[in-house]
Amino acid sequence: MPASVVSSDDGEESTIVDIDQLQAHGIGQADILKMKSSGLYTVASVHALHSKQLLKIRGFSEVKVDKVREAVKKSLVDTGFITSAELLQRRKRCFRISTGSKQWDSILAGGFQSCSINEVYGEFRCGKTQLVHTMAVMAQLPKDQGGAEGRVAVIDSEGTWRPERIAQIAERFGVDPELANENIVVGRALNSEHQHELVCGLSERFATGEYRLLIVDSIMCNWRTDYTGRGELADRQQRLGQHLKHMTLMAEEFNVTIMLVNQVQSDPGASALFAGADGRKPLGGHVLGHASTTRILLRKGRGEERVAKVIDSPDCAEKEATYIITTGGINDPDKA
Repeated sequence: MPASVVSSDDGEESTIVDIDQLQAHGIGQADILKMKSSGLYTVASVHALHSKQLLKIRGFSEVKVDKVREAVKKSLVDTGFITSAELLQRRKRCFRISTGSKQWDSILAGGFQSCSINEVYGEFRCGKTQLVHTMAVMAQLPKDQGGAEGRVAVIDSEGTWRPERIAQIAERFGVDPELANENIVVGRALNSEHQHELVCGLSERFATGEYRLLIVDSIMCNWRTDYTGRGELADRQQRLGQHLKHMTLMAEEFNVTIMLVNQVQSDPGASALFAGADGRKPLGGHVLGHASTTRILLRKGRGEERVAKVIDSPDCAEKEATYIITTGGINDPDKA
């Protein structure tokens, strides 16, 4: 594991710094093992954690936390301000993963971007799960084919992940079906706490630099059932915010694309107040809305067609694209 910024074989820079490097700055192996047991495997993950969270680690006092903070500052290259020009250079490592549809890719400047959280939401039968199955195969392809040449992690909260679909989509792109499934790890999230534990546990895998895509299908399924009524809403949103922040930091540190599938709820009063207003609202409220860098609404179109619309994005205009669902995954209508 690199101790600082290094260049990989394809010329890209990696900024992953293994937590073991803190030993060189006076942090004992026993304390490092305690941090690893808390899901901290890189120096950046320790740097991003609030001091009160570090104090929850068994045996960590305020003095020890301050010592760890100092060691982290010595281990990281930049912990303060950088120029916008330097940020531009860093963002050149970002990549985009294709959706499988050229029309859809065209409104996203090539696909869903890494180092950020991307969200798709819509009613049932719009192709949300089919999209992430397609992207799970696309992520393994070479970059000149719209892929990312990496492995994929999936958190399945609805029980809808199907290896059989991966095999079908892999055949479309000329990928060995068995190898495609081998490159995907799947965790079945049973509740919101378990879902957060699964996300935290991925840090160890992501620290290897082999993973390029994290899929959560769906993000709000467990939170929707674990917290009911207005009395638990504030607690749910706070915990959801912490969950999403953790994923945001993971996306930036490990340069992975995070794909969130989200459910919708009906707002009957929307159409009554504004003519033509869409009564389908994504779950998660403003907390999820602000955490998502790129937000896409999926809806049913004419016949077998589906429509994807950019709702929010810092670098993509509000446009629509038409796609269909085939045996080989998401594709363009003319491929039917």
